[in-house]
Amino acid sequence: MSKAATQLDHQAKPISRPRQLWLKWRFHLSILLLLIPLGFMPQYFRDMAFFRGDTGLGERIIGDVQVGPWSLTLAETHDDGPETEAPGIYVKEFNAALCKACIPQIKAGYLRIGKPRSLRAAGAIFEGSPYRTGAEVSVSVSASPDDELWITLEGWDGTVHQTTLTLAKASPKTVEWLKTQGARP
Repeated sequence: MSKAATQLDHQAKPISRPRQLWLKWRFHLSILLLLIPLGFMPQYFRDMAFFRGDTGLGERIIGDVQVGPWSLTLAETHDDGPETEAPGIYVKEFNAALCKACIPQIKAGYLRIGKPRSLRAAGAIFEGSPYRTGAEVSVSVSASPDDELWITLEGWDGTVHQTTLTLAKASPKTVEWLKTQGARP
């Protein structure tokens, strides 16, 4: 058989039904693959605005807190109980914004449930821009609803200032969560 005859024979074969459907609908499927992510875009933009700080510090603003000569605005990132980080490890996220006059004076900020033994054990360090810092505080199941949230700020001059907030004021949902954890057998 010659090469030309083989080409003619190949062209004469009918196209199968699944192949016809694929050829007909592949364009429409590609459009669908572009439209599916667009459905998730509004939530993505809300999340990005939240994490940039355009929509505030968090879901629940605790208020202004005076720590020695400095102050900060503290907020709960999410208005719910602690989240599971790993089996048996629970964390609660807080955000803070330092006062504008305090920014050049503060070296680091820490957050902890229960009194820190020393600066080395001051708790979770605030990370991020001074205008919106965040910290994940470890919440022990054995913590008491009467415990306090300790805020520690360290200045560039070496001074350390601390203050406390009752856990009920800082995070009422965490207190509720701790009460349910104590009820477990």
